[in-house]
Amino acid sequence: MAEDKNQGEGNREAARHYNEEARKFAQSGRVEEAAREAKPDPQAEEAAGARAKEHDPEEKRDYEKPEK
Repeated sequence: MAEDKNQGEGNREAARHYNEEARKFAQSGRVEEAAREAKPDPQAEEAAGARAKEHDPEEKRDYEKPEK
């Protein structure tokens, strides 16, 4: 019988690989540099909002307006 490579939810092999790579990155000393280079991307937020079926009411809540 052929070995089933699809482990589905809870893929231990993928989790192990991710954990190893995350550990290597954390120990590399590049975390601070990556954090400094990271910046908000308003265009990405707009694009995601355009694809959303609905929006969270807290996203643009007007606190001056009384609730129903």
